[in-house]
Amino acid sequence: MSADSSKRSNLIDVTYQSLHHHLSGHLEGTTLDQLGDILKPRVEQLKNVAELFGKPSDASKKKVDSGSVTLPDGVVLRVEDADKDFIHALSKKFDIDQVQALILLRSFFYNEGLPADIGGSDSSSMVEELVNAITPFYYSERLHVLRTLIPLFRALQSQGTPIFEIAETYIPKIVSDATQFAQSLLEEYSRKTYAEVPEGAQEDPRQASAWAKQNAKEQLVMLEVLFWTMWGHAACSGPLVAKIYETAYQTHLGSQQQNSTLLLDEESVQVLQDCAVMWILITVEVLELERASETGAIEMSANPTDKDIYWSSPEHLKRIHQTVISQGNSNFVCVYMAWTVQLGRFAKVAHESRELPTSYGSFFQTVISSTQSRDAGQAVDRMKDIGLSSDAGLFRLLHTLLTSSPVFVTSAAWRTGSSVTDPNTVAYRSVMKGLLISVVELVPVEMIADFDGFLEVWIALFGRSEPQSVVGICCQFWQVDWHADTFRRAIVDVARSRCPIQVRPLLRLLRSLTGTGFLDTDPLSTVDHIEADELLTADRNLCTRAVFRYFNELPTFTQVVHISQCTGAHALYEKLPERYGSSSATPGPSYMNLRPIRLPGGSNLPAKSVGKLLSNDGGDLIVVAWQHRHSGWKLVLEFLTDYVNRRRTHSSSGGSYQDVSFGARNPNQPLALKLEDIGVEMDHNGDEDIVIDCLDLIRSVVQDSPDLAQELLLSMESGDSVVSHTMAEAQAPDLVQLTTMILEESLSRSVGQHHVAPRTQLITSAMSVLTALLAVPSHSNRVWLYIRSTASLFGTDRASGVASSVLASERLTGHYTMTLALLRFVDALFTEASSTVLLVTRQNPKLQQIKEEVLMRATRFVHSEIWVEHMGWKYAQLGDRFEIGRRVTTLYMQIFNHASPALKDMPFAKLSNAVADALLFKATTSTITPLVASLVAGGSIFNALYNSRRHGDARRLVYLLESHLSLTRILLTYKQKSSASTKVCLLEQALCSRAGHNSSFEGSSLKSSPIDALAAYVKERGMGPIVPVTATQVLFALCSSLSAAETSTSTIIGHLSDPEATVSIMVRIIQHPYDDALLRGAVWNFITLAVDKEPALARLFVTGQLRMPNAKGKEKAEDSGGPLKVSALNVACDMLEEWKELWEPNPKLLASLLRFLDVVWQHAHEHKAVLDPIRKDSKFFDHLGGIIAEELGPAPDCATESYVVTDGVAHSDHHEAISGYSYRSAAKSHAAHILAADIRMHVQSQGSKDKPPSYNAISSTLRSEDQINELIPEAAASSYRPELHDESADLLKNHYPTLSLDHLQAQEPIVEREYGDDFAFSTSLARFRLQIYAADDEVQMEEAIRNLHTINLNLSLAHVQTALAEAWHFLLLQVIPYLRGDATVRPHLLCLADSLSRDLAAEQRSGEMMSTIHTARLSLVLSLLEVAWFSTSDKKQEVETFIALAKNVRGIILNPAQSPAKSVLGQVPVPFHRPLLQILYFCARHARSISRRSKVLNAEQRLAIAALLDATLVFVIDAVRITFDRARLTLDLDIDLDMELLVAVFEQSTRPDLNPSPSLWLTRCQETDVVQASLQLFSRMDVVGLSDVALLRARKQPLYTPHVLTFHMAMASITPAAERLASEGLLVAYLENTISRAIREGKVDVTIPELPGEQSPAHHTYCSMLAIVAGVTTALGKHGQYFESEVCGLLQFYNEQIHRALSWTIDDPLTLPLLEEIEQVVNVYAAIARGSAASSNDAVKRVLQSFTADALLLMQQLNYALTHPNHLASVFEPITSEERTRFEQDRASSSVKTPSEAVDPMRRPFLARLIHRLYRLSSTVLSALIDISGAETVLLGEPEDWQVSQALIVPHSKVVLGEPASLGTLLELGNASLDILRLLVDRPPTQALTPATSNDKALDVRDTVAVVRRNLEAALLYAVTQLAMWLSKPEFDAPSNDADGDDMVVEGQLGDSTSLKERRARKASMTMAERLRRGMKGEMAADLQALLNKVKPVIAKSTTVLGMKDVDLTQALLYFVQERISVPA
Repeated sequence: MSADSSKRSNLIDVTYQSLHHHLSGHLEGTTLDQLGDILKPRVEQLKNVAELFGKPSDASKKKVDSGSVTLPDGVVLRVEDADKDFIHALSKKFDIDQVQALILLRSFFYNEGLPADIGGSDSSSMVEELVNAITPFYYSERLHVLRTLIPLFRALQSQGTPIFEIAETYIPKIVSDATQFAQSLLEEYSRKTYAEVPEGAQEDPRQASAWAKQNAKEQLVMLEVLFWTMWGHAACSGPLVAKIYETAYQTHLGSQQQNSTLLLDEESVQVLQDCAVMWILITVEVLELERASETGAIEMSANPTDKDIYWSSPEHLKRIHQTVISQGNSNFVCVYMAWTVQLGRFAKVAHESRELPTSYGSFFQTVISSTQSRDAGQAVDRMKDIGLSSDAGLFRLLHTLLTSSPVFVTSAAWRTGSSVTDPNTVAYRSVMKGLLISVVELVPVEMIADFDGFLEVWIALFGRSEPQSVVGICCQFWQVDWHADTFRRAIVDVARSRCPIQVRPLLRLLRSLTGTGFLDTDPLSTVDHIEADELLTADRNLCTRAVFRYFNELPTFTQVVHISQCTGAHALYEKLPERYGSSSATPGPSYMNLRPIRLPGGSNLPAKSVGKLLSNDGGDLIVVAWQHRHSGWKLVLEFLTDYVNRRRTHSSSGGSYQDVSFGARNPNQPLALKLEDIGVEMDHNGDEDIVIDCLDLIRSVVQDSPDLAQELLLSMESGDSVVSHTMAEAQAPDLVQLTTMILEESLSRSVGQHHVAPRTQLITSAMSVLTALLAVPSHSNRVWLYIRSTASLFGTDRASGVASSVLASERLTGHYTMTLALLRFVDALFTEASSTVLLVTRQNPKLQQIKEEVLMRATRFVHSEIWVEHMGWKYAQLGDRFEIGRRVTTLYMQIFNHASPALKDMPFAKLSNAVADALLFKATTSTITPLVASLVAGGSIFNALYNSRRHGDARRLVYLLESHLSLTRILLTYKQKSSASTKVCLLEQALCSRAGHNSSFEGSSLKSSPIDALAAYVKERGMGPIVPVTATQVLFALCSSLSAAETSTSTIIGHLSDPEATVSIMVRIIQHPYDDALLRGAVWNFITLAVDKEPALARLFVTGQLRMPNAKGKEKAEDSGGPLKVSALNVACDMLEEWKELWEPNPKLLASLLRFLDVVWQHAHEHKAVLDPIRKDSKFFDHLGGIIAEELGPAPDCATESYVVTDGVAHSDHHEAISGYSYRSAAKSHAAHILAADIRMHVQSQGSKDKPPSYNAISSTLRSEDQINELIPEAAASSYRPELHDESADLLKNHYPTLSLDHLQAQEPIVEREYGDDFAFSTSLARFRLQIYAADDEVQMEEAIRNLHTINLNLSLAHVQTALAEAWHFLLLQVIPYLRGDATVRPHLLCLADSLSRDLAAEQRSGEMMSTIHTARLSLVLSLLEVAWFSTSDKKQEVETFIALAKNVRGIILNPAQSPAKSVLGQVPVPFHRPLLQILYFCARHARSISRRSKVLNAEQRLAIAALLDATLVFVIDAVRITFDRARLTLDLDIDLDMELLVAVFEQSTRPDLNPSPSLWLTRCQETDVVQASLQLFSRMDVVGLSDVALLRARKQPLYTPHVLTFHMAMASITPAAERLASEGLLVAYLENTISRAIREGKVDVTIPELPGEQSPAHHTYCSMLAIVAGVTTALGKHGQYFESEVCGLLQFYNEQIHRALSWTIDDPLTLPLLEEIEQVVNVYAAIARGSAASSNDAVKRVLQSFTADALLLMQQLNYALTHPNHLASVFEPITSEERTRFEQDRASSSVKTPSEAVDPMRRPFLARLIHRLYRLSSTVLSALIDISGAETVLLGEPEDWQVSQALIVPHSKVVLGEPASLGTLLELGNASLDILRLLVDRPPTQALTPATSNDKALDVRDTVAVVRRNLEAALLYAVTQLAMWLSKPEFDAPSNDADGDDMVVEGQLGDSTSLKERRARKASMTMAERLRRGMKGEMAADLQALLNKVKPVIAKSTTVLGMKDVDLTQALLYFVQERISVPA
């Protein structure tokens, strides 16, 4: 099926079923404008009731065949050839227009999907299969075309309905002529009753039956449409009414059908019965009974005013009468009686009229003759007698209709699966009410023979229905009928006149008129959970108040009097003579009481009161009605008290129990008459039925009306006590006590009497009264106390109550009325406790304890006695099981919602924790099974119930599933917040198992996955809108919970039987534009989470299939013609193209799809193959760039002033604006994040050379000054107002101290919450809790709620604004490779950083949320600076901007509201000091760069930088001290990161070039003792990191150690700081730490086994320590004599390790760490030598002497290494993988033939760098030797000042590896250096010799020349001075032997090493002197001189390369050689 044009058609997307659903009030986000757009193109179709889908036509066929069809809404559809066969087949099959067939086909595919079982190889069979599959959809659409009209007609009758404007617009267009429309309906209806089965279906019985049933259903819907047409749209004109009657009678109320033999199944019979009921309603309705009853309404004249009413046409009246009397069947009795009433009215008008038109005379003559009467009056009487006869059964039929017909009984409609569109609407009952009232008008109530039948009908009509269906007629009765005519209220008066002798009729009547509908004990009762709206509640209150007032002031009291009491001396009564007793008010005989009488109820009947005789006068008993005003409520209390007394009497052993009273008796007291004394008809032991009726009346009046209940209770308790209470000294029991006693007695009696059914109704009614009384504040506490005092109900901790046994008896019958009442009572207990908890906790803590105790008992009872067992009980109605389960889970939900265990110090914490333990943490199989089993079996049971047409049970199952799913979601969400979040709970295990369940009613069991069941609910539209949404949310919670559990291996996809089908359904939901918005949002959330947490499911959502097909598979798929899989990614990309259409009207959807794309890009490496084509699509990223560039505008105001009702929910007046703004902002942040993620992917995979489309999409925006200046401030904006939270908290503290804002926190995950006025805190819970205060101060309460709305709105803004700032931070970091250093962009970014930092410096807000916002905004400033980066050529404006930034940053440091010090201390929820430290690092480093340049900064600017540095160092030093102290206590990565940043900023800020005067910060160091703290930390910490080897391997370095050493290094480089470091005991810390022993023993190796492939942390630490010691020594210089001694001690302490390093030979392996160690050792000695060469300190001398010997040996090795690079390469061993890679690349090159080739650019870069370091080491060694030998003194001083003892270099040319360096060694080294210099001096200074590495910058010519030249100069200087000192040594006696001097340098005997070396030196000196005397002096001097001459020009050239003038030593050395060494020729 091909795709169409980009614009979609509502005709396809929105079915008529959906349209009817929307019009029926379920708008679900659909606006009225959208509804209008949907209706507009359908007007023509809706007009044509005869041909709903048109007829086939040639014109339509041509359109379809052309391949392009323009639909009525203007959308053009392309029709592929493959589609045409289907379209024509549908058109032919259903005989409909071809274009309509096309719409039908596309709509079916779009809304239902392609059926899985279609797809045969034969095209003809495929067409047939598709036609069969689409038939049910077509039938449904036909019905809903007609049903669409019903809500429109109904809306016209009430302007308050949401769609009134729609109806007002479109009904006139659809029904332009209402009469004609009704006529067409009648004609089409008649045609359908006689229609034959189509030819195509006649041969197939199943098809024929389906067609006939559909035909009957359409007839029913047509009758419904006709009813509503006539109800208020079409005039009841004579021709139309006559036509309606004739059609009704001709079809025998619809029962005569052409295809009656096909309509014998249960459903069809029911449809025909419903048609009959509709005909009765229509025929009664069109008679206009109510209108005709009005005075003057009926006009019989020749020229009537209203000619459009049927009685203005005598001819049609005649037709109607003849039609009515044509049938004698009792089915027509309602119509017959209604017509009789009208005839009576016509006759009355005719009788009263002066002259009657002859046409009417003819009509009346017809009536008279047809009834064989003498006149019209007699005719009416005869017809009345016939209509009210027992054979006609009027009341019997009415009662049957009102109690069993689906038209009037919702439960019957559900049970039978009725096709009635709107069962039990008010209009239907209103018609019946009109009929009943009219009957009473015709026949007085007293004259109705079947008064009981009439009473039952009245009660059924007014009282046995849902409240919303009866409250309207009840209201009308009390407001209109009650005051209009006495006959309208006559039934109440008759019942009242019999009260209290026969009290039940009045009780039942009044109960039915309360507007509360049926009771839960009524078999008609439904559980529909429709929330009562304000109008319904107001109307019901009006009715209950009317009942209360009437019953509170009854005008008469009727009693039975025995005739004997009227005679004799002690007579109580006497009969009055006629002339005294009779009056117009009381005609007939009257009686008078002679003494005052105290009547039942406690009222006093004064003496000589007059009463009317109601019975015949002459028997033994007479009935007298006293004219006595009294309260019926007191009478009710009398009945209850009397019942309790009777039951106590009956249950006592003596049988003659009498209350004993010791009160004084008053002889003048009125005579008290008990109930039996006045002749009340009741059982001797107490009439339960009367008590039940009393209790039912009470609960109906007080239910949900606390104020009225208060009045009722006051009425009961006021005045004298009731007669039945005889103990005068005791207080009479009140209603609560009586009800509790009745309940206890009935429970006890039900248990005590075996084989007797429990008193179900009595128990239920008693519990219901207690439930209702809980809502009365003045009496609710009594209920709690009585319930606590009785063990009958919930038992005790040790034993279960009597109720347990009574409820168990219900399992025998399968009816659970008492169980349900008990559950409702427990729910009411918790509701009352929760609603009053604030007040009770504050005023009466002990009562709160009582409530919690009762609730614990009640909940324990419910859990153990009901919840755990109820699945195994027997049920007469399966719906009861569902209802029990629903009520239990609803209770659990309420407990969680009102007292979440996740919150601290919540009320009812013990209760909620107990429930959490029972269902989560300590759950057992028995507690979990009812929950999971219901979810698993729900789908199959639902289908089975629907197939068996048990729709009532199915509806209850839906409510059960809604409740179970909600509870499951709450439990899983809470579990993630608990301490057990990392473990798998039993509920999760159950949901991830395969559960067995009884899927059918026969008990066959099968295994299915709960997750599969949950996924099935997502698509189950038949269960209503809530189940799919909640099921999706459960999947979300389960996926989230499983991913958080460490031990879980379960996944969602692993438990789906068909993952691809499930995913396909979900994708279709998010794709459907008119699907439920909540469902689409929930599915988007789940898909997004799945992509994030479950890779396999993610692949399915992203690709549409589990495995990517190979090329072969793809070809095969294409060949088969199967549809390509549509993935969520495809849908999101397609919807993104239309983002502008979503931006304003539906930003929430836009944000959802962008969040999905965001998560997909975060996992892009998992979906590379799918994403690569999209990533190359520039249009995709252009859309994202457009979203980012779209302006948000200013943030809306969030202060709630008023409320706006949207979709029935009251929202803040700013909710819509802030919700839209928030979602648009969220969309922008996700778009920015996607672009950033894509750019990062590109840079990581391909580098930054090429620019990806994602960068190009945002590039122009980033480079545009105007746009970036709008977007960055927009991202940095923060509307957060912490004072709102503070003000609200203060208000609650002052007025509601027991309520905390924390208790109101929303528990849903952030991603599932909606931005707006219910975002962070639950306003519904707040309103619920504060409602108790509404009576005292509603204004105050509303202010608290408004504040909460405002906070939620503000937090919504804060949340999305922070997210946007974080997204921009991430985006800017990713564009660094493309924008960093861009001279055009840098000034803008610096300006923005300045602007944002200025706002941050001025920040005055504080609070927990502010730390998050502050972090995000600081990070944004940091990212701006990261992109701007450092510059070496700042312009003046940039410098000024930077200085302004520096000032602002100083302000940020000093800001008290957001103190960085608190952040470091961890006193804020989200630390923000890290981005601030990075900003400080940037400022300090850039300030160093600027300050080094001349004339860039003026004095003021330098002061600004100095001020920043002062503030920075004070903050940093304090923070460093804090961090060092924290580090001593624990190992923590965060502390390590803090330390790293702090030390880096400290190092930059203390550099002398930036901060020349260290006194300030050194003083701070001293005050904080930070140096000592660092040394203590170093001494005690694990400097190697072996305490956590796993962490060491992950980080490749220990925690803290590098940073502490860096801190020491920073201080060591500054002389005053070095002094401080030395004085604080640096060397002590370096001598006493965790690696001291290893160093002392010489065991610190370059690697350790625990960290393979990396340098040993111990070795690195050791090298750093040496470097710091060298630095401090250098800094102290000649002033550190004391320190030098300590250093010498350290060197002796570390001698083994030092000697090991200096003993390296060319045959030993060389590693970079070893080289580093040698360098640092030499640096230490060099530092000592520089500062203490002339020191008299013996220790120093010994140390330097020892070093000299080792250094000379080392020089020999270094010389060999430098002159033999190939050998050097052979002994080198790489340590790290990076070294190994670079070294292997190096070895691939050719070998080096000469030393100078080693530094040939890029030839062997690794070797070149190694040689460079060796030259540097060599020069350092030589420099140290020069300092030690006093070479400077030799050059400048006189020979007598020379340290001749330091003449250690033997002046010969031999170079022997095992010996110390000789003069030949130095010459060789000098020549090698010269060769390299010659090679390099002619090259450009910046030419690279080696590339840059991760640790080192690129090595260029200048670097190498500097090192090599230094080495060369040092070698020459040392050689010249050593030769000179040798020559100046005094002559010693030569040894006796004539051995070669070389032979004297041999290994001596064992002994002191120092003396041995000295002896060697002396011997060498003597032998060499001897040889020099033999003539070698000239040769060595000549070699030296020649080398100097060669070096001189090269040195001169090198000065140019180095770019700096330096002293040329060569000339000075030449002079020195010539003058002091050389011998003239």
